[in-house]
Amino acid sequence: MAEKLFVGPKVRTLRETHGLTQSSFADRIGISTSYLNQIENNQRPLTAPVLLSLSHQFNLSLSDLASADTSRVLADMKEALADPLFRDTTPGLQELKMAASNSPWLTQAFLTLHQAHRRANERLMVLDDALSAHNLETEERAMLPYEEVRDYFHYHDNYIDELDQAAEDLARRHGMLDGNRLTQLQDYLEQRHKVRIRYSEHPANDQIMRQFDSESRILSLNASLDAASLCFLLAHQIAIMEYGDLIDNHLAKAGFRSEAAEAIGRIGLANYFAGAICLPYRRFLEIAKETRHDIDRMRHHFGASAEQVGHRLSSMQRPGARGIPFYFLRVDRAGNVTKRHSATRFQFARFGGACPLWNVHEAFEAPGRFLVQTAEMPDGLRYLCIATSVTKLGAGFHSPVRRYAIGMGCELSFADEIVYSDRLNLKSETGIEQIGVSCRICERHNCHQRALPPVDRKLYVNPHRRNFVPFELTNSE
Repeated sequence: MAEKLFVGPKVRTLRETHGLTQSSFADRIGISTSYLNQIENNQRPLTAPVLLSLSHQFNLSLSDLASADTSRVLADMKEALADPLFRDTTPGLQELKMAASNSPWLTQAFLTLHQAHRRANERLMVLDDALSAHNLETEERAMLPYEEVRDYFHYHDNYIDELDQAAEDLARRHGMLDGNRLTQLQDYLEQRHKVRIRYSEHPANDQIMRQFDSESRILSLNASLDAASLCFLLAHQIAIMEYGDLIDNHLAKAGFRSEAAEAIGRIGLANYFAGAICLPYRRFLEIAKETRHDIDRMRHHFGASAEQVGHRLSSMQRPGARGIPFYFLRVDRAGNVTKRHSATRFQFARFGGACPLWNVHEAFEAPGRFLVQTAEMPDGLRYLCIATSVTKLGAGFHSPVRRYAIGMGCELSFADEIVYSDRLNLKSETGIEQIGVSCRICERHNCHQRALPPVDRKLYVNPHRRNFVPFELTNSE
């Protein structure tokens, strides 16, 4: 039996966005005002005829209404409630689902409050260092901005429609869909904005990639970078110079709480625009389908890096032209997540380490190879997980080398459309890796790689027996 669709808050938001009363909105979609009131208060599910009417009147699809937001908020709430602060609070899954579905603003406020509490504890731990350096304000702000900006993109499915459409339109109008994009972008900046490009040889320990002098209108780029990176930096400069007002409008709507977060958000939105110029939406989606999402073939076609292609795959969520929903992340050797984007329901660890059984951690051990894994999360959803390592070389022998692993994936139901599934037996139950979000909220009792006990379970230690994990879990009751 199909799951009933309770999306009252989203229907209410749709109505309010169009400035309609319940009566006029109900008339538009052909139902009674009382029926609409019940839908908006999640007392009645959305039926197929009502969904079809909404689609016709407001150009909506089922995926627009049944988005992954509730699943993501649910995962975030479970992880937040795993905090020892809530040790005696164990709401059931159904209760959390009702809260996330019926009161999305309240649950988001709860998550924001918990993040503020966690950050306050972190600030206390660095207070001595901050005071001794007479730099308390800087220390406080350093913990906030990146997480805030990351969450902004996370809850927008990593797709910003206006910027994406504008970038694709620019690429189409100026013949940047094919050809030598590096030359095209450089010529565009020189002819349209009178910007001269200078490729500079920087010292081995110099980390400058891009530097713009507004007075001389010279854009200096690090000559040691590959063509894909240089294209991205040129496109970023176009975004800042030509689409600053559009970026500022999105920043105003985002309402970031600090100047630092707003500055990082501006860079993030300009980077989004740059990626959309280098990998124009419809052409990228066409090649993705044609190659069955073969990363190597796609990066050769566009002159892009594997990381750029993986990142772009996670943003294919344009209404009316959606691609397969992918997640994307980048981690360093210590397991720190330096990028995280998703259009899927995949549950990322927001606090602490990710599951060690996830194949993204193995990528460092197999440089240059694509690792493929079928994995099941605790919520029962199964994913095709793809991982590889990337190495970013410096300008010389003494330059530092940066190494990362990138992971991307989609729900297993899309596996037939992905080239990396070709050698897998998708009908077999064997080989499905049981992974979790992070140890402290993982529900699995028999994991041989468990590093920490879950905070909502009591421990039992048998002094007469030693397993690979030195404790056993009991139910919280």
